[in-house]
Amino acid sequence: MTTTTGSLRPLLQSLKPHLLRPPPSRTATNYATLQSLLPRKIGMHGQPKVFHSPQTSAPRRRIRIHPPIAAPPTTNAVDALTTLQLSVLDPTGSRAHLFSRHNRDALRVGDVIQVRRKSGGPPFAGVLINIRRRGVDSGILLRGQITRVGVEMWFKVFSPNVEGIDLIQRREKRAKRAKLYYMRQPQHDMGSVQNIVAQYTRQRAMLRGDGKKDGASGQHQGKKGKK
Repeated sequence: MTTTTGSLRPLLQSLKPHLLRPPPSRTATNYATLQSLLPRKIGMHGQPKVFHSPQTSAPRRRIRIHPPIAAPPTTNAVDALTTLQLSVLDPTGSRAHLFSRHNRDALRVGDVIQVRRKSGGPPFAGVLINIRRRGVDSGILLRGQITRVGVEMWFKVFSPNVEGIDLIQRREKRAKRAKLYYMRQPQHDMGSVQNIVAQYTRQRAMLRGDGKKDGASGQHQGKKGKK
């Protein structure tokens, strides 16, 4: 115990002046004194905004700024694609005008229509019972009879295989429904429209003058036979 106290006595005597030193007096400081004590930095409030470049003699490099890319005319890609396809499939707009809602003379459900195809097959005639307006995918549903059997066929309005769409007969009164599916029932079925198509073909031939030529040639042959 005595050896330990004797060895620590020189250390305590050396630390005594530091332990007995009075604490430093605390002085009140404000923002002005603190601002004066802080180091001076570039860009601080109240200091001149000067940038000291290490290369003051070198010319400043100018960066070329390109203008922003122009936005497309429309943000809907589907509408833009539909417009582009319609301009190719229907450049004159006659097919779209034929089934337009804003056209007073447009084809409506209940009318008798004949569709001519480019494939060389016979034209199909029937009653228009449904119109599906879906842009390029627009189509019409016709109902007719083949060998006394009811047949329904869908035709794409803007299809390249469709050569033409002819109006055979108008419905007397405008239908109150958009889809005439009730005509599938036997009591409402219109039946075959071949007689209506044949009458339309004869009237069209007479307007063109084909019927007059046939009649004149027949009379001329009859006169030759009498002679």
